[in-house]
Amino acid sequence: MRIIFVILMGYLVTSCASLPKKLSPEEEIINFQKNLNESYLNPEESPLRGKYFTQFKAHPFFPINLKYRVNATYEPIENSIPFQMPTSSGKTQTYLSYALIKFELDGKSHQLVVYQNQRLKDMPEYKNHLFLPFYDLTNDVETYAGGRYLDLEMPKSNKIIIDFNQAYQPYCAYNIYDYSCPIVPSENRLDIRIPAGVKYNAEEFEHD
Repeated sequence: MRIIFVILMGYLVTSCASLPKKLSPEEEIINFQKNLNESYLNPEESPLRGKYFTQFKAHPFFPINLKYRVNATYEPIENSIPFQMPTSSGKTQTYLSYALIKFELDGKSHQLVVYQNQRLKDMPEYKNHLFLPFYDLTNDVETYAGGRYLDLEMPKSNKIIIDFNQAYQPYCAYNIYDYSCPIVPSENRLDIRIPAGVKYNAEEFEHD
């Protein structure tokens, strides 16, 4: 009986050790920053070309601030019809207005729409992916004039965390020739500053 107990305890210890460690919010943000920098340093993934690629070292980021990691309510939009979202190249991409997210920041209520890309939804790796483009008062000052993006996963309840510390610029902020980026819909324009996520200096990426 003792042998069985020892074997069982050994199995439990091994199983627990193999479970992935749950990251803190700060660790998640640091991982996001690390992965984003690595992708821009990888010539097979980076949107940067020529001197912009060779000169790139790392993105500038706003200081991590968990104030901008907000708990939001998630309300699916019923009977939504796919539409053509304009892009920076003048072409369009098909999206579905998928859900409303509502949250409070600095004592004020805000609402944004999250979208589902209709081309990507049938790919297994993107079946739960949602796209959140937004515009705030940092744009054209500390961040890209055309707005910023967030990638989200469909929640399993009516609650969702929106971490603006993981907001990033579209690829066309760095390379207008090779990329066509969705333009932020007017319904997703916030009248507040959100100093979180990736910063942007347009002068560093002046297009020849």
